[in-house]
Amino acid sequence: MIGVFDSGLGGLSVLAALVKALPQADFTYYADTAHVPYGDKPDTLIQRRVLAVGAELVTQGATLLVVACNTATAAAVQALRTAHPGIPVVGVEPGIKPAAASSRTGRIAVLVTPSTARSTRLRHLIESHAGGVEVHVEPCPDWATHVETLRLDDPALIADVQRRIASILDRDADRIVLGCTHYSFLVPVIAPLIADRAELIDVADAVARQTQRLAGSLAHGSGQIHLTASAHPERLHAALPRLRLAYLAARVTTRNL
Repeated sequence: MIGVFDSGLGGLSVLAALVKALPQADFTYYADTAHVPYGDKPDTLIQRRVLAVGAELVTQGATLLVVACNTATAAAVQALRTAHPGIPVVGVEPGIKPAAASSRTGRIAVLVTPSTARSTRLRHLIESHAGGVEVHVEPCPDWATHVETLRLDDPALIADVQRRIASILDRDADRIVLGCTHYSFLVPVIAPLIADRAELIDVADAVARQTQRLAGSLAHGSGQIHLTASAHPERLHAALPRLRLAYLAARVTTRNL
């Protein structure tokens, strides 16, 4: 079984890519909804939760882990790998490298949570992969919370997205990196604002390809998906149609860990 986890609903965007790449694999998706969002939490708390959730998934039989959260990856993926040296761990990192390599203007922007914005891991990604490219890091407070509560059409959210994207476009950035898995569900709002001016970079498919490479025999299961959460697991199944993931519902069962 492949264990996939996030603070809440955001990692479902990664799960969708994983299911497409590995249609016969069995997945357990864990949402740490008792502590959502991670983006405004201190690194010490995020690390404790990542280690606790990872250990629970391993206890339940996961032999490959996907940290489907940029904030959790930045704060704790190395600690998780150290805790489980025999288990492959795939993290999610902002697509700085492909954005920098493909930019025509030499200017890119990264939409992130406040926690990721201040992380050492993000700074190292920029230093390693964006030499000679101007990188604007845009913290987006409350975007993940709006997705988590399924308030995707909230006028306040839409106005904030419009303001931040307009500011980024004014900087002549032509690549905009989605640095939080929750933000994938805001693409219908963002895409019309950047049409013909910039391109969105989402790494969900790249994460799925890496998981596919590591899956081995895990790729050949019964194609089942279990959804669970640290609070209100029933809300995960209910959220699928609102997030345009209703096609997954036939394969999903919800249970408590």
